[in-house]
Amino acid sequence: MTVPSITLNDGFTIPQLGLGTWPLDDAEVADVVQTAVGLGYRHIDTAAKYGNEKGVGAGIAATGIARDELFVTTKLDGEFQGNDRAIAGLEGSLSRLGLEYVDLLLIHWPLPARGDFVSTWRTFISLRERGLVRSIGVSNFKPAHLATLIESTGVTPAVNQIQLNPFVLRHDERAANAAHGIVTESWSPIGGDGANVLESPVLQSIADATGKTPGQVVLRWHVQQGLVAIPKSATASRLADNIAIFDFELSDDQMTAIDALSRPGSGVDSDTSGH
Repeated sequence: MTVPSITLNDGFTIPQLGLGTWPLDDAEVADVVQTAVGLGYRHIDTAAKYGNEKGVGAGIAATGIARDELFVTTKLDGEFQGNDRAIAGLEGSLSRLGLEYVDLLLIHWPLPARGDFVSTWRTFISLRERGLVRSIGVSNFKPAHLATLIESTGVTPAVNQIQLNPFVLRHDERAANAAHGIVTESWSPIGGDGANVLESPVLQSIADATGKTPGQVVLRWHVQQGLVAIPKSATASRLADNIAIFDFELSDDQMTAIDALSRPGSGVDSDTSGH
């Protein structure tokens, strides 16, 4: 199974489907990474805050896959914002991962009340210049946060990873990302945190019509819009299901029906949430 890639605004490419690893621990995630890579996954998403980078690194090493065939993302949370703290943050992540560089480094949350994300971004730019990361981006950034970042530094993120699923559509965030040439990446793409997306009768009906599962329908909805999705699973059968979404297509009517599941006002608010 070959997953399509999207070209980022810096010229690098990102596989459109990846493996989310929250909340797996080191022991769990090492096995899952090996299984996922065996099924064709080449994009792995972790974060310093997840506490599983060592396990992700062990799983990568055990696959025997060449480093340049994998796309590895990690994120630095508030502990590493401001005053060049991201330097030690990334060095720690690389040490735990056992890697010389990551493909994508994200500011995990904007934490606007602290006012440190611009200085943190400047540090990210320097880390990219040192070759410790290829692409730099953000996570959970609203349009206003992006505007401040770009106006202050002149450097546009390659990716904005945001909570996005059929209940939480994030129209404003996606429009702002697109206007800046930023790829939108969806975390918890099939729900999570009590969002019973997959229990929707609409999704079950579309699943029946396409011969797919509701989860596959939702992931297809993401990739068909040009989004990057990083679903998490710890079971081999679900991992296999999640990547088997490139052999069918949803109709315009089906896409519209899924959009209609939106629950305005739901989802995290990154002005007040984060670590």
